[in-house]
Amino acid sequence: QLEASKGELPEEKRDDLEEAIDRLYDLRNYPFKVMELGPDVDEEQVAEVFVRINSEGVSLGQADFILTLMSVWWEAGRKELEDFAREAVVPSSGPSPANPFINPSADQMLRAITGLAFRRGRLRYVYQVLRGKDLETGEVSAEIRERQFLALQEAQSATLSLTNWHEFLKAVRRAGYRSRSMISSENNLMFSYLMYLIGLRDHGIDRRALREVIAQWFFMTSITGRYTGNFESRVEQDLRRVGEATNGEEFIAILNGIVETALTGDYWEIQLPNSLESSSSYGPTIFAYHAALVLLNARPLFSPLHLGELLDPSTHAPRSAVERHHLFPKAYLTSIGVNRTP
Repeated sequence: QLEASKGELPEEKRDDLEEAIDRLYDLRNYPFKVMELGPDVDEEQVAEVFVRINSEGVSLGQADFILTLMSVWWEAGRKELEDFAREAVVPSSGPSPANPFINPSADQMLRAITGLAFRRGRLRYVYQVLRGKDLETGEVSAEIRERQFLALQEAQSATLSLTNWHEFLKAVRRAGYRSRSMISSENNLMFSYLMYLIGLRDHGIDRRALREVIAQWFFMTSITGRYTGNFESRVEQDLRRVGEATNGEEFIAILNGIVETALTGDYWEIQLPNSLESSSSYGPTIFAYHAALVLLNARPLFSPLHLGELLDPSTHAPRSAVERHHLFPKAYLTSIGVNRTP
């Protein structure tokens, strides 16, 4: 029929068609695997089966398992979470989570939500909790699961609040940061948001006061890379520390204490200068230096504009608005015998 409509086919084309038909015919012998679930299987068992099957041959993280549970027990919540992440990338015409710092994924938002709900930094514990398991006794019950999902819903409502989200981002700006090009670790931003939510929701701290505290906290986490690498254990430690606070004053005191412990006199006098000396053009130290210059309203060399204006994320110049150069060409320094850092 093909030759009748197209004319005689070349031998190579006929061979390709024959091979395609043979492959289609071989589907008769393909070993499809089917699992039938009886009518008496409850939703929790369905979720467990789904997670176990998907984990075979597909790389899934703990966040995927939690999202699966949400699909079974709170489908509207998963949709709300994924809609938030999508609108951060492709904003709607009205208010949206879009911002110049981060396009948060559903997984990243889920970490902030579960951290607020359960004070956990390790998602494997969160998965067990949402299944209805008591981590102390090992007991699993529908009552525990319902209670934990209620806590998850309340935390998600606070986390996905556009007011809370954008008020937090004001703290990032207050720290001197102006765009995602200055954010070396998105974890530092997201877990700073978690601390903001704890202070706001659980301790009722005034937004203006909280902005100053979280600005310092974010600056510290950024310059030290607090939540890079094996960050889950660090998040667990910090959540335990702030969990000791019984009011807003104690919460602020704990955060300030952690900042002072991380940024000691030795850090400013020894570690930071050494880091700046060997800093590349992309890294937390140089970004923190730029943030400090923004706060000081500094002007780059030979520029009438302030650094904050040049780092404005609305600029779409073909080249970076801020470039670094040697005051003296490197080749010239080498020619006169200067070939090492002072």
